[in-house]
Amino acid sequence: MSNRQKFYINGEWVQPSTTDTLEVINPATEQVMDVVAMGGVADVDAAVAAAKAAFETFSQTTKEERIALLEAIIAAYGARMEEVAAVITEEMGAPTKLAKAAQAPTGIGHLMTALNVLKDFEFEEDFGTSRVIKEPAGVCGFITPWNWPINQIACKVAPALAAGCTMVLKPSEVAPFNAVLFAEILDEAGVPAGVFNLIHGDGPTVGAALSSHPDVDMMSFTGSTRAGIEVAKNAAPTVKRVAQELGGKSANIILDDANFEKAIARDVFGMVTNSGQSCNAPSRMLVPNARMDEAAAVAKAAAEKVRVGDPTAEGVTIGPVVSEVQFNKIQDLIQKGIDEGARLETGGPGRPDGLNAGFYIKPTVFSHVTNDMTIAQEEIFGPVLTMIGYEDDEDAVRIANDTVYGLSGYISSEDPERAKKVARLIRTGNVHLNGAPVDQNAPFGGYKQSGNGREWGRYGFEEFLETKAIMGYTPRSK
Repeated sequence: MSNRQKFYINGEWVQPSTTDTLEVINPATEQVMDVVAMGGVADVDAAVAAAKAAFETFSQTTKEERIALLEAIIAAYGARMEEVAAVITEEMGAPTKLAKAAQAPTGIGHLMTALNVLKDFEFEEDFGTSRVIKEPAGVCGFITPWNWPINQIACKVAPALAAGCTMVLKPSEVAPFNAVLFAEILDEAGVPAGVFNLIHGDGPTVGAALSSHPDVDMMSFTGSTRAGIEVAKNAAPTVKRVAQELGGKSANIILDDANFEKAIARDVFGMVTNSGQSCNAPSRMLVPNARMDEAAAVAKAAAEKVRVGDPTAEGVTIGPVVSEVQFNKIQDLIQKGIDEGARLETGGPGRPDGLNAGFYIKPTVFSHVTNDMTIAQEEIFGPVLTMIGYEDDEDAVRIANDTVYGLSGYISSEDPERAKKVARLIRTGNVHLNGAPVDQNAPFGGYKQSGNGREWGRYGFEEFLETKAIMGYTPRSK
């Protein structure tokens, strides 16, 4: 039996407590690529017990010991990065080029960022006669999604290890095998037994047992807002810390002085990247009402240059969406956009021409959308752009903030100071000016129903620390 049908608990690959399995579907072919074991409450209990026991010693390791461990993990990850990329392509449909250039490298990027933060971090400081100490938060439970799978695993595991925490990971059962590779990498690097544990299962069974477990000190969850609410409810009785990175419906404000050809074409491509399956995708494009038709023509032309197809084929821009469930949801929302009166510029229902199997979506652009339409408010999570008109900068900010989400915002302007001014008015955790990319050193997270807490860089590292004050602590004389 391969490790895909086992769990990694207390430094060993072990048999699950159940015989239940789930077929993992290749979204490009709709064929079964393998099966993954589906665990139960007993597996959660075993993994948490291992993490709790390991915390006693791992929490006391020195900064230098954890630096050496992260360096070993980085070396082991680098040796298997192409393998990680290939698995991600197969199980969630990211084109080979994207998997090699972005998906797999994000894992090593977060490991390197955590290493650099750890090297420079001061865990103790004095305030008069009091010593303030930053200590590891404890046993952490991680639940991660399928859309940027290794990214969202590494951005939790790396800082938690650096902080001295121990952990139990439940990755998405839709795309679980990159997590198996990650566990093998950590094992090869010599992570002590019990520090990192991997179990598989569904949310209602394994996810709920993990988030409600009394010996779990912190939950870090990435996924839908609906599921995040359930995690928070399950965690509440034990008053554990909960960090959440949830849904988004990010506004992309094209100010009237922007270069429309450049900004809109760039951002259409950015929106459809990863088949639109990014929580921070710039899916609501706000353009001046007086220039809606002009902007829509640019967006239509850009979308029609996007090549959809087999993610392993040369020159493909986007592959399929991850599953039949996602495919059907996106199809329903596209139809709802048509039914509610948005103007369909390109794309629409059904698969792209020539693709009769696989969960492929036509890159779709709707213009003349109003912000009360379903496609303007609900996270679509597919390559679907909604274009909304505004009157002036104040109106654009109002529309941008008129959503339950607050993860990211995007602003394009030829005047940097004007863009910065608007950025300060957007109620989101991240704002990108003129196509600026994400930054793994900057905090990532959202306002409102996009979650709480921050990941990435120093801010993500500090999420895994508790603060202790010791009064009457007389510093040693130098």
